[in-house]
Amino acid sequence: MAASVQRPASSGSESDPRYANIDERKRKRMLSNRESARRSRMKKRKLMEDLGNEVSLLQKENGRLSKEINASTQRYIEMESANNLLRAEAMGLTERLRSLNSVLHIVEEVNGHAVEIPEIPDDPLLKPLVVAVPEANYGISR
Repeated sequence: MAASVQRPASSGSESDPRYANIDERKRKRMLSNRESARRSRMKKRKLMEDLGNEVSLLQKENGRLSKEINASTQRYIEMESANNLLRAEAMGLTERLRSLNSVLHIVEEVNGHAVEIPEIPDDPLLKPLVVAVPEANYGISR
């Protein structure tokens, strides 16, 4: 004797044409929602990948710019040092010229002859140039 398989009682939606149309729309909506969710996940994945690539590019650019700033700052420090040496040398030469001019004044007074004594101009290059440089730490110690 074969055991008969009993099916659960249906809700009637399979046989009633009114409910069949509703079930079909529900099934289509579920499929549409799944496809929309899949597209949304793919779009999000692509966006995250693009943003990761952009982060990588920006980090490389940031590193390059930091190196450039450090090199420029180092060149500025070197030029400032060289300028200070030249300024000190110019001040020493100016002082030497003043001393020689005073000797010429003495010679002029003693001999009574007029001697051409050059004037020492007030040279703005002998004064330190004040340049606003931000005191940010770019990895260079002074």
